[in-house]
Amino acid sequence: MSGTNSERELIAEGPAVVLVEPQLGENIGMVARAMANFGLAELRLVNPRDGWPNEKARSAASKADHVIDGTKVYETLEEAIGDLNFVYATTARERYGFKPVRSPVVAAETLRAKFRAGEKTGILFGRERWGLTNEEVALADEIVTFPVNPAFASLNIAQAVLLMSYEWMKSGMEDLSETLFQPVEQRPSTKEQIFGLFEHLEEALDARNYFHPPAKKPKMIDNLRAVISRRDFTEQEISVFRGVINSLDRFPRRWPKQQTKAGEPGEQTGNDGDAE
Repeated sequence: MSGTNSERELIAEGPAVVLVEPQLGENIGMVARAMANFGLAELRLVNPRDGWPNEKARSAASKADHVIDGTKVYETLEEAIGDLNFVYATTARERYGFKPVRSPVVAAETLRAKFRAGEKTGILFGRERWGLTNEEVALADEIVTFPVNPAFASLNIAQAVLLMSYEWMKSGMEDLSETLFQPVEQRPSTKEQIFGLFEHLEEALDARNYFHPPAKKPKMIDNLRAVISRRDFTEQEISVFRGVINSLDRFPRRWPKQQTKAGEPGEQTGNDGDAE
């Protein structure tokens, strides 16, 4: 990947993430990291159990310091969302009431539309052990729930924030197949380059008595060429292969003659087609 993170523009916008009575500083830090991964930056805490600031949170945030440094703390949920125009509450539990229930995709698209319209929005996440209370959910405009395994629906707080942050990032992409970087552009090899690779490899193997016994050489060469020609090589890949073959010339081309008893030279053995 070309460039470094410091050379890229830092994305820091979107809905506020509101954690209601989070317990562990490590969890808050992992939430901040998940937010930073996908361009969210505004973190609000409602009555964190271990107080704030929290060094364990900063450590777990893995350098998402802009999120940690900008974190605001409130005594009540009402205060934390008082300036927001629209709020989602996250839950995996079934609730019977009058709140519309949305999927993460729909929720992210709604948040994106409101963000573009200049509205301030937020997403509520509950406690690690039991989530949001019914009273807290009632303060939100709509509910967002995740398509999880019904028999194992529990998500930890950082996972839940990561899922919503990811959907938020996707909602702002014009092309969902888009990636931040592309592989290095390479030119396809020509047939002449492939033929050159064949000859180079065969000469190097022949010099090391690979094609043994001699009667099998034509078939072994056919098999070797068939294997190499099964895919389309690029010019750079051909260059890599030929560099490997060139390196063979740093070593003796023939195995030393083995000595038999009484000092008589023994015959050099072949490999019957197998590389040694």
